[in-house]
Amino acid sequence: MLPLRCSAQNYEWGRPAASSEVAKLAQANGNTIDESKTFAELWMGTHPNCPALVASTSGTLQQWIEEHPESLGLTVQKRFGVQLPFLFKVLSVNKALSIQSHPDKQLAERLHKEYPKMYPDDNHKPEMALALTDFEALCGFARQEEVAEALRGVPELAQCVGEEATAALLRARGPDKQALKTAFTALMTADPDKVAAAVDSLVGRLGAAHEGDTNGGAAHGNDKAHVNGGAGSQQQHHAGGLAAKEALALRLNSQYPRDVGVLSCFFLNLVSLRAGQAIYLAANEPHAYLSGELMECMAASDNVIRAGLTPKFKHTQVLCESLTYEQGLPEVLEGSPSEVQGAVVYRPPFEEFEIRKATVPAGSSLQLPVSPGPMILLVQHGAGSVQAEAGVSGTGLQREVQVGRGSIAFVPAATQLLVSAQGEDLTLWAAAVNSTFFQLHDALGAAAQQHVPAATVAA
Repeated sequence: MLPLRCSAQNYEWGRPAASSEVAKLAQANGNTIDESKTFAELWMGTHPNCPALVASTSGTLQQWIEEHPESLGLTVQKRFGVQLPFLFKVLSVNKALSIQSHPDKQLAERLHKEYPKMYPDDNHKPEMALALTDFEALCGFARQEEVAEALRGVPELAQCVGEEATAALLRARGPDKQALKTAFTALMTADPDKVAAAVDSLVGRLGAAHEGDTNGGAAHGNDKAHVNGGAGSQQQHHAGGLAAKEALALRLNSQYPRDVGVLSCFFLNLVSLRAGQAIYLAANEPHAYLSGELMECMAASDNVIRAGLTPKFKHTQVLCESLTYEQGLPEVLEGSPSEVQGAVVYRPPFEEFEIRKATVPAGSSLQLPVSPGPMILLVQHGAGSVQAEAGVSGTGLQREVQVGRGSIAFVPAATQLLVSAQGEDLTLWAAAVNSTFFQLHDALGAAAQQHVPAATVAA
């Protein structure tokens, strides 16, 4: 194992240090914390925007991997080169992130070439968000009937979309990607003054409804919220009887006044997760995290296409042109039992990564499943030791490490680990290359030896 020092990002949407899991873990990892700043993300990986450092040398993890490429395993090297294929993070979200998407590989290569300062690498960025606390997000386009209901029930939204695009979407009897694209693009590219006036009108109308409701008026609003990871659709009323997305629109306007993102929420799914639930996002899907603490893992990229709820550069036309316009709720992962008792795995349909969680009761030990590829470990709670019983050797690697809250370590491929907890239960998170990637690689290799068509195996 290779103990690491990892840094935090102080983005404006993060949480104050005193209430931020990112700040607490970063401080426990050995970083000095500026209490006056907000703490948004703890990065654990090799991306040059915030690279992990080897604790014993202060050199970057990427440099160490280049000197010890065998630490990735041959299969990972052949597919991804001499680099860690994933980026592992902890997020503390206090206010909404931007309405955004992440490019696919082809688009990422083009954007990086044309706008290298805004798109710092040429990789795609599928990702997974795993809730540590109650977590809210806008994620993907809502079903056709919900978008139509919003256009009928929110006149300010229809005004910005325009009469023709609204009518086309309302005529659709099912998913209509072109009509949805036309309507969403019309909203996101509408004149800013028109958007600002529409948001002012919406906020005023909802405020009046709230006042009337608190005086015994009828509940206002007809939008639907999907709660607990989409376990079902039900009418959700928040403060003053406002529907969930209307209440969200008021909250977003308080954070980003008169922004087009306030209206765009009516096009998207509002998803609420409990701790231990996860959602995953492919490239070219719109989303915005709203609140909560979470683990996040993604392909090794920092490419973000933004179009609302942000003071940063907005590339609205690129976002609108590149989205898939698929509709419906995202799949929610609950975590599948691992082959080891006390461990679960969250496995999205992306080859670069999966997230594993292990809980080791106080006074006991747990042997973690071996990965053919590299891993990064994070101890969130507890204290104890991690012992490497087998694996590659290399400069700076330690066979046994005493760990506590905030300990982070790189684990080379094919390393057998024994985790022991002392005094209290130990909670450990690990990012690893997706196990399905290795299974498919092995199956294709076996098929090639037996001359079985590869398409048969892939199916």
